[in-house]
Amino acid sequence: MAFFWPQLPSAALVGAALFTAYVVHSFYVWYRLSHVPGPFWPAFSKYWMVSESLKGRQPAAIKEVTDKYGSLARIGPNELVTDDPELLRRMMAVRSAYTRGPWYDALRFDPTRDNLLSQRDDVAHNQLRAKMAAGYAGKENLSMEATIETQISKLIHLIETKYLSTTSEYRPMDLAQKVQYFTLDVISDLAFGSAFGYLTQDGDVFDYIKITTSVIPVMLVLANIPSLANLLQSRLFRGLLPKETDALGFGAFIGVTKKFVSARYHPSAPSQPDMLGSFIRHGLTQEEASGEALLQVIAGSDTSASTIRAVMLHLLSNPAAYRRLQAEIDAAPISSPAKDAEARQMPYLQAVIREGLRILPPAAGTFFKTVPEGGDVIHGMFVPAGTQIGSSPLGIYHSKKIFGEDAELFRPERWLEAEGEELARMVSTVDLVFHYGKYQCLGRPVALMEFNKIFVELLRRFDFQIVRPEHPAKIENAGIWLFENFWVRVVQRE
Repeated sequence: MAFFWPQLPSAALVGAALFTAYVVHSFYVWYRLSHVPGPFWPAFSKYWMVSESLKGRQPAAIKEVTDKYGSLARIGPNELVTDDPELLRRMMAVRSAYTRGPWYDALRFDPTRDNLLSQRDDVAHNQLRAKMAAGYAGKENLSMEATIETQISKLIHLIETKYLSTTSEYRPMDLAQKVQYFTLDVISDLAFGSAFGYLTQDGDVFDYIKITTSVIPVMLVLANIPSLANLLQSRLFRGLLPKETDALGFGAFIGVTKKFVSARYHPSAPSQPDMLGSFIRHGLTQEEASGEALLQVIAGSDTSASTIRAVMLHLLSNPAAYRRLQAEIDAAPISSPAKDAEARQMPYLQAVIREGLRILPPAAGTFFKTVPEGGDVIHGMFVPAGTQIGSSPLGIYHSKKIFGEDAELFRPERWLEAEGEELARMVSTVDLVFHYGKYQCLGRPVALMEFNKIFVELLRRFDFQIVRPEHPAKIENAGIWLFENFWVRVVQRE
């Protein structure tokens, strides 16, 4: 009896079939959003997005796209970006049907659970947010202002004892580093009731800065490829990720924060009037608190530090603004240290802070949102459901339509010159650095209080000079602005 086996297709036929399927799929992907303007090749793959992210210039590259192709432009197979503040507010409004997109999956520090930033389910996000709002707002942490003042005093003491230069002694200081020490001690003191001790030790405790400088850029690159982020967080590859039992690196830092939290959940631990105490009183579980503690430190310290660095860099590069702010500080009838309420009444200081937030927005990622079921019509174009729409941060905050022809220039005076509707539009646009509506940053009150105090106390006591004006600092973007080697000479004011 003869047996006849079916003839297997040749490798050439298999290859041809796969190629045909790829071409058909690529055409469908391109055609779906082909009516939205944008550069040609990025419509077929995420290579462009990843490449610009790896170069550390994604915000600038996206601005170039929106400047050339319009307020709604295509930068990926399923990705659009906008520089329209009104559209962003509509997407993030409390009752908006838009939700966070897969981009946020990469911001899950613990692969087994979401945090407030990575949580994409609106119901779960709102429930978690409700448990944490009082702690961030300071309603149950009446010592918030005093805590920030304590860390400012430690920063001033560190400068006065180790980094003051004189006519006979030169002691350069890396301002980028010391500013991050300050923000890390502030957020850890507010969160846990005990500062990590960066300013006291004048060192990178737990190697946090070294770790995040290498880890955060990787996370933001992965955010461009959510499927890869999810694969790395799967059970198959989870063992390769940092974990709390690691002796060194990011995993070790996770272990440190979990120990802080664990101690507070011990049955005999007293309730304390700090952020973590508020979270516990409002029903946050120990697992939830551990995840949020890590987010607090990373999001709360790096973004605030980048704004303080950006303001100081631009002030030191702009002598007129530097002297005008210093003169306002010297003339103001304020306490020492300045109170938050007093600082809010200083018009040029507030202009400087807003301009600093605008010129280098602290969180400069795309933050993609998902178009809801039924799609949407934006600028006369239909955008199908499931499309990802992100922001063009520099396109928004450097908009000439909103901030004037010199929008790329650091000029605080624009905030004092504008009036009425023009000023209101500028203010509401810059407020978007803290996001909006259901996604508004809970840490905003802490950040603004830090800004209201730190510049007053530094400039009333010291004069700063950039050591290398031709290359004042190394600045890269990884979703946040990474500053290194911001060397300054500090002298005591008379």
